[in-house]
Amino acid sequence: MCFFVLASFLVSSLWAQKPKLVVGIVVDQMRFDYLTRFEKRYSENGFKRLINEGFECKNHHYNYMPTYTGPGHASIFTGTSPNNHGIIANNWYDKFEDKEVYCAGDQKVKALGTESIKEKMSPRRMLTTTFADQNRLHTQFRGKTIGVSIKDRGAILPAGHTANGAYWFRGKEEGQWVSSTFYGNKLPDWVVDFNERDAVKKQMQSWNTLYPINTYTASGPDDTNFENGYKGKEKTVFPYDLKKLAKKNNGFDILKVSPFGNTLVTDFAIKAIEKELLGQDTYTDVITISYSSPDYIGHNFGVNSVEIEDTYLRLDLELGRLFKELDKKVGKDNYTIFLTADHGAVHVPSYLKRHKIAAGYFDEASFKAEVVNFLKSTFNENGLVKKIMNQQVYLNYELIREKKLSLEKITNELAHFIRQQKHMQYVFTRSQLESEGMTSYIGRLIQNGFHQRLSGDVVYVLAPSIISYGKKGSTHGSPQSYDTHVPLLFYGKGIKQGKTYKKTSVTDITPTISALLGIGMPNGVTGNVLDFVLE
Repeated sequence: MCFFVLASFLVSSLWAQKPKLVVGIVVDQMRFDYLTRFEKRYSENGFKRLINEGFECKNHHYNYMPTYTGPGHASIFTGTSPNNHGIIANNWYDKFEDKEVYCAGDQKVKALGTESIKEKMSPRRMLTTTFADQNRLHTQFRGKTIGVSIKDRGAILPAGHTANGAYWFRGKEEGQWVSSTFYGNKLPDWVVDFNERDAVKKQMQSWNTLYPINTYTASGPDDTNFENGYKGKEKTVFPYDLKKLAKKNNGFDILKVSPFGNTLVTDFAIKAIEKELLGQDTYTDVITISYSSPDYIGHNFGVNSVEIEDTYLRLDLELGRLFKELDKKVGKDNYTIFLTADHGAVHVPSYLKRHKIAAGYFDEASFKAEVVNFLKSTFNENGLVKKIMNQQVYLNYELIREKKLSLEKITNELAHFIRQQKHMQYVFTRSQLESEGMTSYIGRLIQNGFHQRLSGDVVYVLAPSIISYGKKGSTHGSPQSYDTHVPLLFYGKGIKQGKTYKKTSVTDITPTISALLGIGMPNGVTGNVLDFVLE
């Protein structure tokens, strides 16, 4: 009898040392310097609470290219890079299916909450487990996992293969939170109830600056020629009447490209915590929250815009609201948070050029035509290229075998040709990337993003601040520091207070959380435990 009482006590003590809830927050397209640029305007309850009371890794980077949303979210939560987890881009050419595929697309499932065929989504293309999967396995599936994001891939990939639910926002004419049959046969009643309320319509409001616009000194002027803006409004200046502009901007999709998309995510996440009873028993639960709107806004207006500054000041308040609810519903000492980003972004090259900084634009369409013509003229064969996308060239293996050509000679000749093109920084062949002797820093990043089965045959890297994009707005995807350097903040139960300038990697987050929870590492993990973060 005493033995069983003692055993029960020890088990209870062990679980008491673990957080009841892990909250993994990803801010889509957050450069590290957004923490410092806007620091004076942040409240004490959002970003500053994490920094002042938690642990900040100031030299945190992605260790691979391409720095896109899909690979970013997968890498954060699996603890490994695309060469292992297989999410090599948002979209890529699948040589086995001979078509472009989407990282979260799955035609075997049905959408829930919408009739649209475009919402058939699941994590099946991700080849490894997440720490949330391992937590589910460790707790005999008693610990829950919920994923929330405006973007489907931002909800699905972090939550993993065993999640109880992943929910994302369908805009257009619907304005609904949706999911797929991968997670169950119907939406939970609380999600249906949430969709029936006016929470989404309420956000169709006027977007003006939170504070007087003349106080926004951490960004450029409001009226510039570096921003795309919304259709139907001649100038990209505040205020923006979202309800009036919605018709010409895909209806409820306009909320994604506004800070009120972040409000929707916070509202939904708080409701999920309440209705799913997250953090209410002895088994650790996980909620993954991805704020996608900063990415849409950054692409649209650029990283130096007033719109971005206002978005982050408002996001800071959203985080404060979320943390307050966590304090109330879970208990201040009962949860652990980490906050990071899936990638950064480049300054608008035309803006950089105006200030005499080397930058520019890459004509991808012309480049593709030149590659095709070069191979045709060099090897007297048409059709040697299957696809060029994500700065990778996929060759036609069937034709090469049929014509008894040398694959090695073709890739070497092609790599040499591409190196001579304007705006190129590096070019690597498949054989180079499959070798173990890569010595250059950029080379190792490319190698970590190169999946032997799924990737192409020649990979090229553009020079810093050279992008294949429109002349307005910002983008990302490169191995340069403006895309790899992002925030990493830990806070809560089991976390020390402090900071470090040691270089840390995106793949280190999941091993650290796994160690905190005392669970098995995900099955593809390659990162390290940041022991200096843990108490």
